[in-house]
Amino acid sequence: ARAALRALEVPYSVAVRWRNRRYDSGRAQVTPVNVPVVSVGNLTLGGTGKTPTVEWLAHWFSERGVRVALVSRGYGAQAGRANDEALELARQLPDVPHVQDADRVRGAQRAIAEHGCQLIILDDGFQHRRMARDFDLVLVDALEPFGFGHVFPRGTLREPLSGWSRAQAIMLTRAELLDDTERGKIRQHVARYAPRAIWTEATHAPECLESSTGTGQPLESLAGQSIAAFCGIGNPAGFRHALAGCGYRVVAIREFADHHAYGDEDLDALAAWADKLDVAAIVCTGKDLVKIADRWRANTPLWALRGRLRILHGQSELEAALASLIARAIGTSI
Repeated sequence: ARAALRALEVPYSVAVRWRNRRYDSGRAQVTPVNVPVVSVGNLTLGGTGKTPTVEWLAHWFSERGVRVALVSRGYGAQAGRANDEALELARQLPDVPHVQDADRVRGAQRAIAEHGCQLIILDDGFQHRRMARDFDLVLVDALEPFGFGHVFPRGTLREPLSGWSRAQAIMLTRAELLDDTERGKIRQHVARYAPRAIWTEATHAPECLESSTGTGQPLESLAGQSIAAFCGIGNPAGFRHALAGCGYRVVAIREFADHHAYGDEDLDALAAWADKLDVAAIVCTGKDLVKIADRWRANTPLWALRGRLRILHGQSELEAALASLIARAIGTSI
């Protein structure tokens, strides 16, 4: 099986390296837009915490008087509808426009023309090299930082680790799950490829429980009680760790594919499953809640873990680099 996956990995790796060389050499065109662009991305498949990082950046620039817009491909969205990340971000950033377009250059141009934005945050944009960007923030998941050392399909890397060399900053997410020694090992490995990149470490710590109606209650309200949980995200291990950290007794958990579209059959099955269990509540993620909040059919209450990104290390260096974009961003509208 490893030999077969290796055989499939080789052509994929060659294609990715060839594409990157075209952009690095200038043979492939990079299209600038008229405002600064901050890209948030990663090297691995699956979830690394991009959505809370995008939210943190949008708040940070907005608090400093910059009109921000989000641009993304809209992966996993059903026709004519926003995907789960967009729905979750809209809930947390109601005043920040979000343009989803498979052609992200076109999406950025729409964001500028229709919303008068002064800065664009490009969500999941590291491999989208056709759009010029001023700052690449690349996330590394502490639970699986190196994609098993191989490019897809043998591993979970979207491109070789050498891609880190393009980043201006690298953020280790879920850093609280590792001790200082393990974090130091990851930092040293990343530094081989990106010695000049700003190094930051962050946690996406849960802050409260949110109901389908938007009301909240303290995390401690379910501490020590039996719960069941489900999720449809790229990194369910991170969700399981978060539940354990809250002190909940998880008696059952169901995992769906990332960006799972919950149909009527799914909701009926979840309702039957939930109501058979002797639990105080069902807990999901914010990405799941926004897709089913008004369709939950079980008698057992549904809550979502709601948290925010908190930077543990390197925040001042990151903010100094981001601050250098503010003058240009505001100047675009003068």
